[in-house]
Amino acid sequence: MKNIREILSGKDKNIYSINSSVRVYNALELMAEKDIGALLVMEDGNIKGILSERDYARKVILNGKSSKEMTVEEIMSEDVIYVTAERTVEECMALMTNKRVRHLPVMENDKLIGIISIGDVVKALIDEKEFVIEQLVHYIKGTPPIHSK
Repeated sequence: MKNIREILSGKDKNIYSINSSVRVYNALELMAEKDIGALLVMEDGNIKGILSERDYARKVILNGKSSKEMTVEEIMSEDVIYVTAERTVEECMALMTNKRVRHLPVMENDKLIGIISIGDVVKALIDEKEFVIEQLVHYIKGTPPIHSK
C-alpha cells in the first residue's frame, strides 16, 4: 500500500502559491502557465487558503464578476484540509471523496512539503491495481513475475 511520500517522490518538487492580494486573473494565468488546477494561498510562509478552478467558476463567473477586479482573498477557500506524508493513498482518496476536494497540501513537522491532486491519487491506485493483477496472472500461469515492487 503506497503512502503519500512515495507519490511526492515522483512529482515535480515545485509548490506553486500566490499571495491573497493578487488579482484572480493573475492567479489564473499562473495556473494556466503551470498547467495546474489549484494554487495555495500563502502569507508569511503559512497556508491561508487554496484557490481552485472550482472557486473561480462558482464565485466569479456564476456571479457575473470580473477576475481582473477581484482579489484571490475574495474567492479562495479558507478551510484547507491537509495530510501528512505517511497517509496512505486509500486514506487520501476517502478524504478527498468525503470532503469533495481535489487537492491536498502535504505537511510534515508543521512544514509544507508538497501538494497532491486527485489525479495523483487515482494514478497511484491504478498503478497498484495493475501490479496486483500482473502478479496474479504470473501466479496463475506459474511463471515468475517480470518485475517486483
